[in-house]
Amino acid sequence: MRCEAPGRVYILSDSLGETADLVARAAASQYASGTFELVRLSKVSSAASLEEAVRAASDTGCVFFYTLADPALRSRMHALVIELEIVAVDILGSAVEALSRVSGSEPTGEVGAIRKTDRGYFQRIEALEFTVKHDDGRNPEGLSEAEIILIGVSRTSKTPLAMYLAFKGYKTANIPLMTEVEPPAELFRVDSRKVFGLTSDPELLATIRSQRLTELGAYARHYAEREAVLRELESARALMRQLGCIVIRTDNRAVEETAQEIIRYLGK
Repeated sequence: MRCEAPGRVYILSDSLGETADLVARAAASQYASGTFELVRLSKVSSAASLEEAVRAASDTGCVFFYTLADPALRSRMHALVIELEIVAVDILGSAVEALSRVSGSEPTGEVGAIRKTDRGYFQRIEALEFTVKHDDGRNPEGLSEAEIILIGVSRTSKTPLAMYLAFKGYKTANIPLMTEVEPPAELFRVDSRKVFGLTSDPELLATIRSQRLTELGAYARHYAEREAVLRELESARALMRQLGCIVIRTDNRAVEETAQEIIRYLGK
């Protein structure tokens, strides 16, 4: 059965379908937004459920991206592709077969094996939990356990950067610097090589803060004033000099770019 109305991409897997989803989204991003609709069909565990899902979807769908670790399911999917004349991409099969040819070993066919063997997966989960717990200056007693500590005045991208670093597997804490509040004593006891001071252009910072004034209200009437921003930045720089930490500008930079710079420093 050939598809008459392209637009729907079915992501089929005997696990969660994360790999196929990632590939499908990368492919779909090469087309105008809204060209394709992605539908996930996860945890297909038997030949019967596979056939039922594929036959139902093929009535309206146009392409399948699939990852089937079970050889029997993969074989059945190959047969259905031929029988129903559907367009399909076997994302996992060709890669596994290539490794078998090179290694001379047979694959285990274990569903969801990547989450059991990928130590980085559990490291990222642990890092994310730590980072959420130590966001915005919370639980300073745990700073000694952090791999990265970000300090900076408000709106210097501390939280988004911390979350990105956590996704990369780094336990990250972030501490806001305010002229009227002393930083936690624990900050002065940690290794300064894992502390990174974030700073930004004062004009840009004032502009960003002014956009938040409607949320903060009269309580923060000086929050976006240029003079107040300059005072905060100078006080923050003085503390960064005292700590002897690396200082990084975050203005007009993507979070990913700043994160890579921090990771490079850690590597040194």
